[in-house]
Amino acid sequence: MTQDRPLLGIALMLGFCMVIPLGDAIAKLLTNRVPVAQIVFIRFAAQAAILLPLALALRLPLSLSRRVAPLLFLRTLLQMGGIAAMFTAFRYLPLADAVAIAFVMPFLMLLLGKYVLHENVGLHRLGACVVGFTGTLLVIQPSFAAVGWNALWPLLVAVIFALFMLITRKIAKETDPVSVQAVAGVMGTVLLAPVLLIGDAAGVAALSTALPPQDTWGLLAAAGALGTIAHLLMTWSLRFAPTSTLASMQYLEIPVAVFFGWLIFAELPNTLAAFGILLTITAGLYAVMRERKPDETEERINPA
Repeated sequence: MTQDRPLLGIALMLGFCMVIPLGDAIAKLLTNRVPVAQIVFIRFAAQAAILLPLALALRLPLSLSRRVAPLLFLRTLLQMGGIAAMFTAFRYLPLADAVAIAFVMPFLMLLLGKYVLHENVGLHRLGACVVGFTGTLLVIQPSFAAVGWNALWPLLVAVIFALFMLITRKIAKETDPVSVQAVAGVMGTVLLAPVLLIGDAAGVAALSTALPPQDTWGLLAAAGALGTIAHLLMTWSLRFAPTSTLASMQYLEIPVAVFFGWLIFAELPNTLAAFGILLTITAGLYAVMRERKPDETEERINPA
């Protein structure tokens, strides 16, 4: 068992927040040229190809306990569904808007951390989450007006990944992150391969196994590598810090996504969405500051 080291956990989560938006931007470039299911398959295949040899070289254990194995299987299913939903969202929404809408996830993580993992979450941080959720709704409004129900794909991502991170936290202290990600990569590849083959045989265009255009191979490799590195950083961070701490840090992913959206796609949020993003980030940063001191109300309810 590994003891909590919050500062290290926060530093690793900051790395995740820098890497994952770049991987998302590359995935967005691919979504109109390669079927989403194929991108997800290559994403897991790259994860297995990178981390399985590394785990073997480091002589890390790849066997799973009876408690961890079903949790990791469920975690892999959630990761597959969450990635597929997010990549689908990128087909319809600007990068920053999709990421910002998905940031209802930290609110769910705080609630799960409080009521499922029994972590300390004071009223100040819960209040910050209410403000942040209001900001998320402001981002959804113009996106919903533009693309309709497709604007809600990131909300599905939020629900899936809140559960994903809860499970990750439950297994992170007794498993090695490289081993977990290596096994998950193999699981995802094995699970997706027959789905693609059956779908292709049935003539489902979204599940085509035709080789991607040659000029996309480099982007596919980069998306797979960046996704692998990002989720490795996230898994490591949950090994050292509670979900309630890291949920707030993830708000920093939003301005990074805004930057890459502007740099690569010349996208900038409109006024209402920009205000919503600013509100969400402000609430998140306030929650981070509250993490450094006890909640006064919480102290009165639960005196030390």
